[in-house]
Amino acid sequence: MNFATEVARNLLQIKAIKLSPQKPFTWASGLKSPIYCDNRTLLSYPAIRDLVVAGLVETSRKFGSFDAIAGVATAGIPHGALLADRLKLPFVYVRAKPKEHGRQNLIEGELKPGQKVLVVEDLISTGGSSLQAVEALRAENATIAGVLAIFTYEFPAAQEAFAQAGCPLETLSNYSTLTEVAIESNYVSAADQATLRQWRENPRLWSAQWQNEKI
Repeated sequence: MNFATEVARNLLQIKAIKLSPQKPFTWASGLKSPIYCDNRTLLSYPAIRDLVVAGLVETSRKFGSFDAIAGVATAGIPHGALLADRLKLPFVYVRAKPKEHGRQNLIEGELKPGQKVLVVEDLISTGGSSLQAVEALRAENATIAGVLAIFTYEFPAAQEAFAQAGCPLETLSNYSTLTEVAIESNYVSAADQATLRQWRENPRLWSAQWQNEKI
């Protein structure tokens, strides 16, 4: 079993990732989705948390050397802090928008100009929040080593966005591996495989079609 498969199997086991092709979830954006991922759940399972942190440490080596870790608020903060602690590196985190009081910080923690920073996120969907954090760090004269995340939906649009931003991306597991594990373990039926594939290829179109069918 490779590491991506092991991570996917564990996330399914603790229901950090839930699949429901027949009764889709509704994302904050309003999109319907046959999958819901909340990697904050794994923080409550020490053995799986250790597995993921070890994976983050190992995968972080692909980015070469860097000076600090930046977590993307909010879900990327605990995973980034755990990685920074393991690597004995400085840690900061990036808010989605500046704090409304006090110093009105967008970046919390001490970020020194010119530092090379590895950005940590829990989940990559469109890549918007991660790349927003990347731009905020670049605006403070940081050099970006790349983005490291636990899981990606593998949306083509996200892959294009990271390429255009000149930002390397690595993840511990991914949607393709997850669906393979889910089918092998009878978590979902083989008949649902086409649904899961169609959604990943065009989530907005799939969501619109699903909602139209229910009208």
